[in-house]
Parts: sequence; structure tokens; C-alpha cells
Amino acid sequence: MTRTYPGALPFLKMQGLGNDFVVIDRRGQGNVIGMCSRSARALADRRLGIGCDQVAVLRDDSEGDDGHDGSVDAAVDFWNADGSPADACGNATRCIGRLLMAENGSDVVRVRTGRGVLSVHATGDGEYSVNMGRPMRHWSEIPLARDVDPEALPIDGTPVAVSMGNPHCVFIVDEHGLSGPEERGPEIECHPLFPERTNVEFVHVVNRNAIRVRFWERGTGVTPASGSGSCAAAVAAHLRKLTERRVSVQLDGGSLEIDWRDDGVWMKGPANKVYSGRLDPELLESLE
Repeated sequence: MTRTYPGALPFLKMQGLGNDFVVIDRRGQGNVIGMCSRSARALADRRLGIGCDQVAVLRDDSEGDDGHDGSVDAAVDFWNADGSPADACGNATRCIGRLLMAENGSDVVRVRTGRGVLSVHATGDGEYSVNMGRPMRHWSEIPLARDVDPEALPIDGTPVAVSMGNPHCVFIVDEHGLSGPEERGPEIECHPLFPERTNVEFVHVVNRNAIRVRFWERGTGVTPASGSGSCAAAVAAHLRKLTERRVSVQLDGGSLEIDWRDDGVWMKGPANKVYSGRLDPELLESLE
């Protein structure tokens, strides 16, 4: 028997430098579609669903303030295209920040993620800046499978491991090495050193103030941009003493500004709406 839905579920498609997201707002509505690995995977499918790199589900914040000045404006859960959950997504956090600012007329909002509470600021030039927090550099925090030096992993190419709320494996390469996502991304994502799998970055240092980066995202594949990946790349390049703490990160989809400060890694870039729509009841039924 076909279930009758009172109305289709609204969604918003957003993107940051080509890294695209399906945003579903279920604040005040409870668990509308029972988001799980299967439903996230179906929504992210570019042929059978809407299509995206990640699904972002806005929900009411049930944890209250985290002890700092100001309340949390909303909480958000992230899902990769393969249905796996993710604690952090920098480009999506900027997009969520833009939506919340439009709602409340503020130029600063605070969003609870699996990474913690992140502050998003409107910079006044049509872009948005978010503090992604301090990088986690101890092997057990990243996490790695065993105690090895995260700044010189025993993997061909001697990459750097760092976490920005999600694990990253960063290779410093020459220009030819920028083909790495297609060539090595799938293998490195599932390397035994990373028990939770890993995002993979291939970084070419242009000069001390600029780097060129390409990405293989855990659970998604090659993407034209990654916010947390850009932060990890900038941190790794500085740890190798190749760059300053503030760099321009040149991506396939455009550029981000990354600034590793004492209070965390700040990322600045655009957040764009693409279109809004409603999930057809037929698709909603298939997600049950």
C-alpha cells in the first residue's frame, strides 16, 4: 500500500567553489525522513537522486550553549556521498552560515557540528569566513592505526597526516603530482594506517604565500574544492616549513584563503545558492 505524504520535503542545493551540497532543514520537525546512510546515498546520487558531494541536515541544537558567549544558532549533520557520516565539512559550514545569517540578520553565527561549535562570519565582500578549529596532530587524534610520526608517514611520498575534525593525508608534490587524486586517491583513502579511511590532498607549493591543491574526498572521490582539505593542506605545507601560516589555496573550483592563527585555522571563501526544490513523495517512499 502506498503511503500518502502530506507534502514533499523542501531542500536547497548550495555549493562552494564547485563542492556541492543538498541542504535539508528539519529544525522543529523531528526526524522527517529518518536520515541514514541509505537515504543520504540516495539523495547524493547524481542520476537517481539530486546529486551532491555531501548532504547537510540542519536540526535543532539539543546540547545547549557550549559555555562561550552567545548561543548556538543551529546544529548540522553531514553525510558523504557514499552514505558515511562526516564530522566536518568546511565549504558546507560556510553555506549553512550564509543561510542562518539571512534568517536572523546577523553577520556572525555559531553552528554545532561533529567537529564542535564553529563560528561563521560574513566578511563584507560577499564571502564568508569560518574558524575550523585547531588542527589535531597527535597520531591517536587523527586517528592513525598505530604510533607513527604524523609529519612523515611511512607511505610512499612521506605524506603528512592531520585532522580537521576528519582525517587527512597530505602529499607535497611537484606539478606532475597533481594528477594524484585520480591515480592514488582510492588506494590512500583505504590505507591500513587510517582506520576510519581518510581524505587525501596533493599539494604543489607555488610560493610561500600560495599553494595549488587537488582533492580526493573520503566517501565522495575527486572534488573541485574541499574546505577542511584546504585547511589540512595549508597546515601540512607550513609544518614542512614551505609556506607562511596564511596562504592562498588554488583549487580546481577557485581559491580559498587559509590563515592558521592561534585560535584555529580560518578559512575564507564564497557560499552560493544554486536552486531550491521539493523531494517528490515517490523518492521519499524509496528512502524508508
